[in-house]
Amino acid sequence: MEPVVVSLSEFEVVGIELSANLKQIEEQQLAKQAYDSLLSRASEIEGRIGETVYLIQIYPNEPDFNPMVDAFTQVIGYQVSTAATVPNGMVAHQVPSSDYAQFLHKGLESELGRTYDYLYGQWLPQSGRQFGGYDFEVWDDRYQPERPENEIEVYVALKS
Repeated sequence: MEPVVVSLSEFEVVGIELSANLKQIEEQQLAKQAYDSLLSRASEIEGRIGETVYLIQIYPNEPDFNPMVDAFTQVIGYQVSTAATVPNGMVAHQVPSSDYAQFLHKGLESELGRTYDYLYGQWLPQSGRQFGGYDFEVWDDRYQPERPENEIEVYVALKS
């Protein structure tokens, strides 16, 4: 299945921010800890829109960036209305309007690396488009990370 290029309007996410490399995130289960904390504190987030969780990944603008060893920022949170108050220990992050390569990952979350390898290693270089510096995942009611029927929408920001 090939990615589809879609245009999305800006939106705001309130949630928990962490900064680490992929090895640390996986070995120390940092994203899982942040996700569990977010779920337990969901009622604190004013203006929350639905139950869908967003994982936003913001990468440094370095030509030799390697997510396995170089730190990057993750924000795990809920979409909110623009008037939301940010709870203590959380951040607000604005996701800008942009074109995105939208791709549906089907399968275990542990296999998600293959989807990213395809998107960044094959599709993006062949598409003629340039990477916009971040991507995000949508974890909705299809998100069942340890089950084969798991589905995660992945959006890769594209420069105009």
